[in-house]
Amino acid sequence: MVAPGSALGLVLPLLLWVGVNSGVGFHFASYIASYMVLQKEPAGAVIWGYGIPGAIVTVNLHREEEVIMTKVTSVRAPSHIWMVILDPMKPGGPYELVAYQTLGIMRFTLKIHDILFGDVWLCSGQSNMEMTVLQIFNATEELSNTEDYQSVRLLSISLVQSEKELEDLDEVDLEWSKPTSGNLGHGNFTYMSALCWLFGRYLYETLQYPVGLVSSSWGGSTIEAWSSPRSLRNCEDYLKKPIPESVSGPSKHSVLWNAMIHPLRSMSLKGVIWYQGEANMDYNRDKYNCTFPALIADWRQSFHDGSQGQTEHLFPFGFVQLSSYLGPEKSDDRFPQIRWHQTADFGYVPNPIMPNTFMAVAMDLGDRDSPFGSIHPRDKQTVAYRLHLGARAVAYGEKELIFQGPLPDKLGITVRGGQLNITYSQKIQVHVKKLENTTFEMACCTDHHCKWLPALMKAFSSHTLTLDVLSCTATVAALRYAWSTWPCEYKQCPIYDYRNDLPAPPFISFISD
Repeated sequence: MVAPGSALGLVLPLLLWVGVNSGVGFHFASYIASYMVLQKEPAGAVIWGYGIPGAIVTVNLHREEEVIMTKVTSVRAPSHIWMVILDPMKPGGPYELVAYQTLGIMRFTLKIHDILFGDVWLCSGQSNMEMTVLQIFNATEELSNTEDYQSVRLLSISLVQSEKELEDLDEVDLEWSKPTSGNLGHGNFTYMSALCWLFGRYLYETLQYPVGLVSSSWGGSTIEAWSSPRSLRNCEDYLKKPIPESVSGPSKHSVLWNAMIHPLRSMSLKGVIWYQGEANMDYNRDKYNCTFPALIADWRQSFHDGSQGQTEHLFPFGFVQLSSYLGPEKSDDRFPQIRWHQTADFGYVPNPIMPNTFMAVAMDLGDRDSPFGSIHPRDKQTVAYRLHLGARAVAYGEKELIFQGPLPDKLGITVRGGQLNITYSQKIQVHVKKLENTTFEMACCTDHHCKWLPALMKAFSSHTLTLDVLSCTATVAALRYAWSTWPCEYKQCPIYDYRNDLPAPPFISFISD
């Protein structure tokens, strides 16, 4: 653990030094340090810290020996906080940042070096985001593959809970660093997040400019722990349920928001990626379609306000739709419900409730033999690749890029012949060996009693699929796809995008007459 401010080594007069945590000592905020990445143009990077109320703080940005920017502010009372916003910078570096505090005849200096400008992404969630490179497939090769990615910088936040909103982080596990085999594979479920790293690495290969990655995750945590009180008030009617034994991590409302997200809100960000939901399988599962969109909207507002408008109000928010795991019951539909609710019950993103979002489908990446339990699949490379496609399309505007699997465009029943025809919005590839697959199910209903029956695939073309529904002698009222905890084996679901091998997401749809 590294306590913020412990390495500053400043000697202040006894009457003025009350300690870092009091906010009186002159220092940067905990996450502003050497080797960091600051958000590039069009945003201005926010630089802030603590000092003596009334003192003048001057911040200079240096490129080699030249001062290329100067900002001046004063320390506010009673918060002891000072803040400046740098002018928007093009990507690149390195730079040095020097801050001076002046009060009467006293002057104190802070310096940080090897600063880059690029895009900063926050990575959050529970244990599947927390898994390190040491825990994934091809770990040895991945840990050795850092030399070409020294402009991808890492910051990992310590596990801390708080009953109140903290202004600054209590601790960081990994200060801003260049990637090494040591900090990418520090241990199991510690730092650095493998998914966060791989996502940033894929982005860097595309962008060819610096990427900053901030990991703030806690295994077994519920979404309520990451949600602010404001966010939870949108969904408070049902949030008083007892915590089930299956929840292993923090679940008390807002304790992780308070300690691990709120202190970061002044940071200028490009976007967020999120991998969470397993812990809500038995806790407020039925209303995840409220808590998740509410969290996204609230984080966006908080980071926009906290950065003085530098972080976009609708910044891109990507997430991983839950993968598969070997549950105790074959008919268990708790995971399918969470997957559906992750999209606010649309089955896809972006959508009207979740604008400017992107999703990586992971239900076809189940890992039966994972030493960490099947709920922790080791293929984080494919997840990160799918997420980075979404980021390129949504966050970076690659309009022609296919970043999600095929979605049904139209469902139609042909009564004569007992067929159900599905038209997809993009070209599909079908795993022919899975034609007898039971991944499609139809709701066969009579007198308001319905039963889910297999709807076997009969034929397909480039954009259409035909299902056999003859086994339903009543009314086919709905259709669902991949509605199970473990819908298929590794990369063997029936329907994929033709070009990028992206799996069709699960869906449930009612069929009109």
